[in-house]
Amino acid sequence: MFETILRNPDFVMVENGEARREGDGSYARGDVRVTCERQDECLAVFITARQTPIRQVRLRWRFKARLRGVVLGDAWERAYGDLEWTCINPFRSLPWYALVQDGCDTVGYGVMVRPGAICSWQLDPEGVTLWLDVRSGGEGVVLNGRQLAAARVVSGVYSGMKTFVAAQKFCKRMCADPILPPAPVYGSNNWYYAYGHSSAQAILDEADYMAKLTQGLKNRPFVVIDDGWQRDRYTADGRFDEVYNGGPWVPNARFGDMGTLAAEIARKGVTPGLWVRLLQDDSREIPDDWRLPTGALDPSMPRVLAHVREIVDRVGRWGYRLLKHDFSTYDITGLWGWQMGHRMTGDGWRFADGARTTAEIIMDFYRAVLEAARPHDMLVLGCNTVGHLGAGLMHLNRIGEDTSGLVWERTLKNGVNALAYRMPQHRAFYDADADCMGITGHIDWSFNKQWGELLSRSGTSMFISVAPGSLSPEREDELRRMLAVNSRPHEAAQPLDWQETTLPRIWQIDGEAVQFNWHGTRGLRVCFDDNPLTEE
Repeated sequence: MFETILRNPDFVMVENGEARREGDGSYARGDVRVTCERQDECLAVFITARQTPIRQVRLRWRFKARLRGVVLGDAWERAYGDLEWTCINPFRSLPWYALVQDGCDTVGYGVMVRPGAICSWQLDPEGVTLWLDVRSGGEGVVLNGRQLAAARVVSGVYSGMKTFVAAQKFCKRMCADPILPPAPVYGSNNWYYAYGHSSAQAILDEADYMAKLTQGLKNRPFVVIDDGWQRDRYTADGRFDEVYNGGPWVPNARFGDMGTLAAEIARKGVTPGLWVRLLQDDSREIPDDWRLPTGALDPSMPRVLAHVREIVDRVGRWGYRLLKHDFSTYDITGLWGWQMGHRMTGDGWRFADGARTTAEIIMDFYRAVLEAARPHDMLVLGCNTVGHLGAGLMHLNRIGEDTSGLVWERTLKNGVNALAYRMPQHRAFYDADADCMGITGHIDWSFNKQWGELLSRSGTSMFISVAPGSLSPEREDELRRMLAVNSRPHEAAQPLDWQETTLPRIWQIDGEAVQFNWHGTRGLRVCFDDNPLTEE
């Protein structure tokens, strides 16, 4: 039987020293005070200090009976093909929440979405530990007497149901206020065939193609313009810049007036969307003191958030109705999720505002984007975002790292894995986007078609990247059918063998078990190294 953690912890550590228990739910070390307060079905954790910079607080619950079973955690931001059920590993950091399944019941240990701290769990046979990273960047936060609402701890035991259903219920327990699109979101994104090499005319051709593929469907698709439209993606002599993909967020000569382009896309019966990287901007008028050590803009500064709001408002005024904002976690922390280990960022730097935590600053950035998008009825799709901090502040979330139009194994590793293990978050935190079906002719259609079939019937968003002329009429008809299926609401697909493999191949879809053959008869061709960002 699983034991509750919705009680005062047995130990509280501030930095590496034990805090003294002073009263019911109160612990102190120096001028730092940690208070645990039972509120409804959660345990609220508050931290305050007068002058001491605080880096981390740990809460430890000891159990009378040994903790047994297999464990599933989440990811700091996107998944990188690394989500899986494993044995209990005391050295493993489990961001945001942890599920344990002992063969009979499933228990969830987690925090409500949008906590004031970066939260992770550590499990061992004797109990569980909650780590609260309350740094401001890489230095201790200086609260100046302010009370920080660090986390609201939640837990639940689920009996008599599939582990997947238990995970769904627990995700809904952690988020009471998601914002969801009014209809299924689907359409095209030009990245996985163009990889930045595009133009206004290429986008208009794509819009014509999407209109043809979705003719007669009431729910209209989006045509999302990805990276490559901005001025500095091309050098002064017209060459594509393979390195820099930031702002200023004004169009290059290949795209011209972005408002005119949006209107022309809409006239074709499809809905325009646009990609941006809001915190990477080399505009000359931006002062150096707006920047973090990474060179990105510092979102703790009100002037930076005003700049972000202006860009989002401009995109809305141009007529785009989906905003895909990307790279913000990397721009803030200087790390990809697969590099983070047990903490989201390294030591030795801080935001301009050292009185707020990294979690608070990231959420204020997401909030600024959403507030600027709302007057334009613009959906917000986060990419390289922190899902647990963005739930309730973005409509859709890219749950995994990039798929591919070139390498099938990359789509498997990043797409199928993320879809399986983050599917419980779908429509609990946001609408899940497991990334695109890249169609270029480089991936065998027998494989790619399976990915499209799963996406189309999964209940999640489906975006396609189709290189012009890459599909025969017969395959176009198959793709047309997939898009029609995805345009309608569906019950979430369930991975049935997700405790046996990191690439579940048996899925419950619309009430039936469907089996996929991800590996073919010869097995996979590529073994990725530690860097999942490489294409080949």
